[in-house]
Formats: sequence, C-alpha cells, structure tokens
Amino acid sequence: MSSNTAKPVGTVGIIGLGLVGSAIAQRLQGAGYACVGFDIAVQTYEHFAAIGGKVATSARDVGQKAAVLITAVFDTNDVLKVIEGPNGALEGAGALEGAGALEGAGALEGGKPQVIIDCSTGDPELLTWFADRLRVRGIEFIEAPLSGSSAQIAAGEATMLLGGDANTIAAHAALLDAIAPKRLHAGGAGMGARAKLATNLVLGLNRAAFAEGLAFAEKLGIAPGKFLELVLASPARSDAAAVKGPLMVSGEFTPQSRIRQHLKDVDMMLEHARRAHQRLPLSEAHAALMRAAIEAGDGELDNAAIVRQIRRETS
Repeated sequence: MSSNTAKPVGTVGIIGLGLVGSAIAQRLQGAGYACVGFDIAVQTYEHFAAIGGKVATSARDVGQKAAVLITAVFDTNDVLKVIEGPNGALEGAGALEGAGALEGAGALEGGKPQVIIDCSTGDPELLTWFADRLRVRGIEFIEAPLSGSSAQIAAGEATMLLGGDANTIAAHAALLDAIAPKRLHAGGAGMGARAKLATNLVLGLNRAAFAEGLAFAEKLGIAPGKFLELVLASPARSDAAAVKGPLMVSGEFTPQSRIRQHLKDVDMMLEHARRAHQRLPLSEAHAALMRAAIEAGDGELDNAAIVRQIRRETS
C-alpha cells in the first residue's frame, strides 16, 4: 500500500514518547517531518530531543501546535484523557458539552488538529464511539496500531493495521507511509483494534510456545543456541522465534515491548472473547504466565522474558 501524495506542510504532534512513540518519531524525523511531542514521563524526552523533536509542555500544547496528532499511549482510556481530558490536546479547541462530554474538558475556543492518528492498541467499541464523536467536531480519525516491536517500527519493518474511512487514510498516505510502508486496511473505525488484538493473540502464543520449547529443550540437554538453530531450520519456525529467540538465548531483555503491556492486550482479548461466548484456553494460560512473571518482578522486561517464568514453573 503506497502513494505519491505529497506530505502535508506543518508539524506532527506525538503524545506518548515511550517505546512505540519514540520509534514513530524516529521514522517521521527521518522522513523530514517536524515533530513536537509530550509524555508524562519526562525521562522519555532525552531521546526525542536527540533526534530533533521539540518537547511540548502538555498535551494541550501539542494540540495547539500540530495539525496532525499521533497518540501512542497505554490504552484507549489514556487516549481519551490526553485528547479531551483536562489540559488535553483538544482543550480549548471546541470540546463537546453536555451528555457524553468528559469531565473537565475545555471550553469552546481556539483551533484544533485536523486529524488524530491513534497508534495505541485500543478497545474497538470505545474507538468506534470516539471516531464518531470526533467526526461531529470536524476532526478526522485514523486507527493505526502497529504490529511489531519498537525496534521493528523504527526499522520500518512493522505492519500498520488501519481502521477508518478509506478516503481519509488515502489523504494521509504519505505520512502513514513514513511510519510503516507495510499497511493493511481492516475496515472502519474499531476494525484496526480488532485486527491488532487477533493478530497479537497469535504472535504472543508463538512467542510463548518458543519459550516453552526452549525450556523443554534445555531439560533434554539441548543447548539454547542449538535449539534456536533447529527451530529456525524446521517447520516450527516463526517470526516470533526469529526475533525473540536470540533474546531468550542471550538473556538480553532490555524492553522493545514489555510483558505488562502484552498482558493488557491479552486481558482485552479475553474480555472480548467472553462477551462473544468464546473461550480462549491457550490465551488464558498465557495470561496466567504473564501475571506470574509480573509478580516475580519481570513486568518491565521485554516480553521475550516470558521464558524466565516458564523456567520457574516446576511440577
């Protein structure tokens, strides 16, 4: 999916400068876009500033400086807070009043971003509602969650799963292409999140399956490096093994994506499956493993560190 559409003039705002947000900023800066960003964690600013980004004082500050706004925060509730909550990006930019308005949202005045692109892994129903709400205010909305680690995003190797109006997506194709050349349009608002949850389910289980196989191979006397070599040369191969296997073998778990973040996604999968009267037995076991890993202090490690919890499991 590509386009020769000229990139828009103006500044791109990024709210959320963690692993995903900083990788997106790196992509955009490399493509020649000016970026202004904000995060509640001030320690994220150093890398953002190092790649040429301009640090804002608040989400509202970002909203006043950028016609295009990208969110890369923990979940959809955080998206709502940073966009329409107190000191949010749309405070003072025509916030809705009355039924449905967020408590503390700003009054009618000033300008506003023209489009909001959400790269978080979010709640499909809430995002559908939010897209409709923004449309009433004359703001376009594109769901753009990314499948891949922060390192893969920065390298342009992640896949963007799009949800929203096809014409709106086409109008911003140049910017989206700068973030992720590989993009798939799953449907209207909410479908990007659904696609991300379903594909993340498979990705997470592939990663956990490799970790379990590695722990089992070690008990059989097979060296970790040799087991990785065997898997990558056999039908058992997966992208998860290719990307996360070397980290499990080396024990290097500096986060590219965290265990606690993937547990948030799996909990969302289980909730939506419950609503649809569908059990996800493998994901239930995966969630239990991640909860145990977090209790053991591994929640902030890369999700490849799930192998540590599997090694801790004893009969």
